[in-house]
Amino acid sequence: MNFVNFATTARLQNDSATSSQNEDFQGLALQTLLNRRFENIQLDLDAPSSTLWCHMTPPGRPSYTHELMQDISEMQELITSSFSRAPRRENTPFSWFVMASAVQGIYNLGGDLGHFAQRIRQGDLDSMRHYGHVAVKAIHRNTIAFDSPVITMALVQGDALGGGFEHALSFDMIVAERSAKMGLPEILFNMFPGMGAYSFLSRRVDRKKAEEMILSGRIYTAEELHEIGVVDVLAEDGQGAAVAQDYIARHNRKFNAHMATLRARRRVNPITLEELIDVVDIWAEAAVNLTEADLRKMDKLCAAQDRRLAALQPQASMIMAAE
Repeated sequence: MNFVNFATTARLQNDSATSSQNEDFQGLALQTLLNRRFENIQLDLDAPSSTLWCHMTPPGRPSYTHELMQDISEMQELITSSFSRAPRRENTPFSWFVMASAVQGIYNLGGDLGHFAQRIRQGDLDSMRHYGHVAVKAIHRNTIAFDSPVITMALVQGDALGGGFEHALSFDMIVAERSAKMGLPEILFNMFPGMGAYSFLSRRVDRKKAEEMILSGRIYTAEELHEIGVVDVLAEDGQGAAVAQDYIARHNRKFNAHMATLRARRRVNPITLEELIDVVDIWAEAAVNLTEADLRKMDKLCAAQDRRLAALQPQASMIMAAE
């Protein structure tokens, strides 16, 4: 005679209901993420490869503006929500996250120099700190992969300068096309990069090399950075997306080991939010000490960025017309 264990049956039914509720919540969170229309970023889910692609699509200068930071922060929160109740990997919304740029030849040009110059001339330390705190909080969420079981990747197909380079460094790995250029030009106007450059570089290369990269202002090729271990995967020009996809396809089979290795990296050599905030406070204090001569150099760099962006506009219009 078979006895029915009502307590066990009830528990199983409850577990099944809870699992269903979790999947409903997760699906709703993912749908909210994918349906959200951002002004500065575009999201696309490639279900077969379990990859969420994010392209930066700034309507103006491709820099780390307040508007871009707000969109990225909201996206990060939605990603965390979409994973928060996933009980197993097979239930997770995606396994890989790729950050790229839709702007031809530019990944990101860094901090909002026009905003900086205005605030520094006003002696507005609080505004500089506020900008820095918002930036490093978003960057820190990248370093912990949105507190989710995801492997993150920056795909650099153009220039990543200043804060744009720091942004790329905050992901688990960097895939870069051979002609891409990366560097920290802040020394040109008597500043240092405060959004994580020292933290990230000193963990990828030795302290001496990290300080050389910060204080020289030199712009490096992706090939040079690949040789010293800053760029993880080097792609030929125009092949960056394909190389990223190939890497994901090859490593998906051993995702568990790959993910565990990255979790160990974060535990053994963590980059904490406290560290990033402390450094960006040093950056803000240094910024308000800039002279008018320093600020004029910042103005010139900002104007050069505007001229470059203006030159890109006709190219973009021609591409759209051809499509």
